[in-house]
Amino acid sequence: MEATRTFKDRFFLVIKGLGMGAANKVPGVSGGVVAFVAGFYEEFIYSLQRVNKTAFKLLFNGRFKSFYRYVNGRFLALLFAGMVISYFSVSKILDYFLQHYELYVWSLFFGMIIGSIYYINKDFNDWNYKSIIALTIGIILGVSISFLDPATENDNLLFVFFCGIISVSGMTLPGFSGSFILILLGNYVLLLVDSVNALYDTFSELISGDFSFIKNEVRIRLLKVLGIFTLGSVTGLVTFSHLLSYVLKHYKSITIASIIGFIIGSLGVVWPWKETIFKTHENGSFLLDSRGEKIIANYERFLPELKSETYFAFGYILLGILVVLALEWYGKRTNKTHV
Repeated sequence: MEATRTFKDRFFLVIKGLGMGAANKVPGVSGGVVAFVAGFYEEFIYSLQRVNKTAFKLLFNGRFKSFYRYVNGRFLALLFAGMVISYFSVSKILDYFLQHYELYVWSLFFGMIIGSIYYINKDFNDWNYKSIIALTIGIILGVSISFLDPATENDNLLFVFFCGIISVSGMTLPGFSGSFILILLGNYVLLLVDSVNALYDTFSELISGDFSFIKNEVRIRLLKVLGIFTLGSVTGLVTFSHLLSYVLKHYKSITIASIIGFIIGSLGVVWPWKETIFKTHENGSFLLDSRGEKIIANYERFLPELKSETYFAFGYILLGILVVLALEWYGKRTNKTHV
């Protein structure tokens, strides 16, 4: 695979990793959709599936080059490099825009999901009663998840490990938002904001020669949480990839129909016109998490009024659709180049 991958392809693979990383952090958006639309989903699942007993034997026997080639190492390394860079750059930018231009960000992703539905569905012709049932179940599950109330924050390390396994589901299962599941589990801020910021602050201090974080119990706890979360994520990636590879091989039509359903259902999560509802005590005061911030209970969705910002939002929805169509075009062009 790598023999035909040019420098340009490798550069764009990092960009795709940036896209997956950014998508994974936005509640309701799935990084797996980026992989699916950009044309490298099957290679991604195949490469992760190669992390098996044979791979570990090569690794433990010191045959590092063989291990690297066996697991399609350059592909995974470039992709994950993009994801890591995303968490410290693109996701930071996303946080800013979500805070200041929330409506337009949700509109952009809403359009991208609509474009993804079109992309996946246009080449799928195996509609029968089984695939229609799978589509319906996928839609129902996707919509049902969007109306669940989030739990409270929990930094128990075993639970954090479980969150890691669940969070990467969005990378391997298009339409299933791992970040939104983390909100429902109550640990989105802890794992994708506080812990990542703690790692960023630690690196910044280390570069300047400051080792005072060693005595910071809160920082050490957050770094430990991030480590366990990462371990759970890796475990989930490998586990889901083996499971999905088997399912795609034996039940491809049903799986794709379910994915389409999940993605349709996720439109409720990223509906641009919504207000945040917070949990309250019986006396009316807000429930707060460990950071002193109000705990989200759910979203109240509403139909937009016809005004200038609504028209701009429609424009961003259209832009989101065009972004997906551009990814589709690039994915086809890349695949033709490699044939």
